[in-house]
Amino acid sequence: MAEETPACEYMHIHQDLVEKVNQNMPDEDILCDLAELYRVFGDSTRIRILYALFESEMCVCDIAQVLGMSISAISHQLRVLKQARLVRYRREGKTVFYALSDDHVRSIIDQGIGHVEE
Repeated sequence: MAEETPACEYMHIHQDLVEKVNQNMPDEDILCDLAELYRVFGDSTRIRILYALFESEMCVCDIAQVLGMSISAISHQLRVLKQARLVRYRREGKTVFYALSDDHVRSIIDQGIGHVEE
């Protein structure tokens, strides 16, 4: 038998608190974009790629070597990271180098690591 959630003896809405929360709540589009950003962080291979890029910009071949994965698999994950604007790239001849888009990416990962190590 499922345990029931205890009900309040009386209904009392704290209208000032509800209004404050509603005023500070981001638009639904922003919340959806944020959820999508965190979905991208939900894959350990993508986290490993981002972590590798902490050191320096790298080409696909170097990232594949560091992670012990195929170039094809790394390219696929880099495409996802580019679409999420977490990595940027530049061309030098025929070689494409990838780097973190900005310091926010490093901060997000650093904070996440700090949280899981607590």
